[in-house]
Amino acid sequence: MRRWIPFLKARPRVAVVRLSGMISSGGRFVQGLSDDGLAQTLDRAFTRGKPSAVALSINSPGGSAVQSSLIGARIRRLAEERSVPVYAFVEDVAASGGYWIAVQADEIWADPASILGSIGVISASFGAHDFIARHGIERRVHTAGRSKSMLDPFRPEKDEDVQRLNRILEQIHAAFIDQVKSRRGAKLGDGEDLFTGDVWIGRQAVDRGLADGIGHLVPKMQERFGKDVKFLVYGAKRSLLQRLGLAFMDNMVATVEERALFARYGL
Repeated sequence: MRRWIPFLKARPRVAVVRLSGMISSGGRFVQGLSDDGLAQTLDRAFTRGKPSAVALSINSPGGSAVQSSLIGARIRRLAEERSVPVYAFVEDVAASGGYWIAVQADEIWADPASILGSIGVISASFGAHDFIARHGIERRVHTAGRSKSMLDPFRPEKDEDVQRLNRILEQIHAAFIDQVKSRRGAKLGDGEDLFTGDVWIGRQAVDRGLADGIGHLVPKMQERFGKDVKFLVYGAKRSLLQRLGLAFMDNMVATVEERALFARYGL
């Protein structure tokens, strides 16, 4: 009612978007974070109720580089179109793709025990050629194109395939570094290589310019916008298939992958 009374000043509003979990291309029907799954949530956060700011509550160990880039680009596009400042608040971890998204904010705030960084790229697979050979299983692969079966896990690893993969990873890593440098700019510390894939805790991350300070979402937003600031919380909605339990198998696999990513940081 207060909004419609012209001589009463409306309370400032901060839209809070929770970004929790692994980043993948699973879309709306699989748990985790993806550009498609977050599109409507981010649109609502930036447009509904003329928010004074958007606060990103981030707890992600990373995942897909492309999805991280797409989500980050969407956040920046909406922020610039709507002229809304963005603040990122790191919970347990904003690492790898999680940090890629965090740097899209105008400021990054962390808990003293938060883990930030991991500005690197990883590719993990397995080799099962010895196993299938021991069990008398013959792998038959026919391709048109010399490189079509690159890094086939059921065949011995080839040096040329590894070199080709390394070139791909280096290019993705360069894109990640460019994002961090373009967004953090002069805030980044000198004299230490921040792009080795290493991580830093709370105050260490602040000292290196990876975050702007130690602070939590509610008190920091109250400090900026007043004690009467109103928080509007947005999160990705569960699909009908998820609510009915029909996406169980996909979600079970995604959960295993997500736990493995979090486990890399001792979480």
